[in-house]
Amino acid sequence: MKAIVISAYGGPEVLHIADLPDPVPAFGEVLIRVKAFGLNHAEAYMRAGTWGDVAAVPGIECAGLVEADPSGRLAPGTRVVAILGGMGRTRNGSYAELVTVPATNVVAVNSSLGWAELAAVPEVYATAWNGLFGNLGLRPGQRVLVRGATSSLGQAAVNLAVEHAARVLATTRNPAHAPLLKELGAEDVLVDDGDLAAQVNRGNRTVDAVFDLVGNSVLRDSLATVRAGGRVCQLGFLGGFEPVRDFNPITDLPTGVQLSFFGSAFVLGSPDFPLADVPLDAIYAKVESGVLPARPARIFRFDEIVEAHRVMEAGEALGKMAVIVD
Repeated sequence: MKAIVISAYGGPEVLHIADLPDPVPAFGEVLIRVKAFGLNHAEAYMRAGTWGDVAAVPGIECAGLVEADPSGRLAPGTRVVAILGGMGRTRNGSYAELVTVPATNVVAVNSSLGWAELAAVPEVYATAWNGLFGNLGLRPGQRVLVRGATSSLGQAAVNLAVEHAARVLATTRNPAHAPLLKELGAEDVLVDDGDLAAQVNRGNRTVDAVFDLVGNSVLRDSLATVRAGGRVCQLGFLGGFEPVRDFNPITDLPTGVQLSFFGSAFVLGSPDFPLADVPLDAIYAKVESGVLPARPARIFRFDEIVEAHRVMEAGEALGKMAVIVD
């Protein structure tokens, strides 16, 4: 099979197409013929070596057809999407013509969307769903602040929150991106200067929940932004991986505020966070009808992977990107 491999840890240019043996599924795994895969920042971190040694073939999600399922649960030719399950991290991932995935991380889909459209949804929407409605317990009418909203995961969170009748404050570092977020349904857009708590207070707004993709560099500010009894969920590290220096819960964690973390790469598909809890078929139906604007911002060919990673890291796409395998 053809696969994209990490030749050495580094920039986008270290990604090369190579011939590898076809993988063989063990019992409890599904062999998928990959038709398209989504691009995720996690794959750039893995390619760069930020997360230590990882599998040679990156890729944490895909859409395709079942080639073989030793358990017999999924018939050959079934349309599926697959998320995580160690792909790209502890086992070869989805940047390939074929991939084996733990059966717990494979979901059959009933949708007429094209392959790129199918591949653009699972990772960001499964993560956003768990963060918003699991960790944050978001309810209709509540206000959620999505920090890092122009990222593909941020846009998914805005879309889901708006569709569930929550009020959304969205943030961006670039004022030119505000119209995009307003178009998605955000009630207001704040330019993130690192002191959102002051902006929220000046606007006399009550924030019930913070969906934080910027991470450690703004954690104290995110905690100060939410109301007493509110919740903050950290799901990303767009602001870098440097730990929070001298964090002291007594002085830095406001009384009554709940802080949690959702690490999709480590838990999605596990018994505690089964994919069956994420209504992917309903989400795909809403994408197909136009209720959720979740189609890919850009689509690349398999042999354009270096450029695709360059665009992703430069933040030029302003949305989810996908790669077509054939």
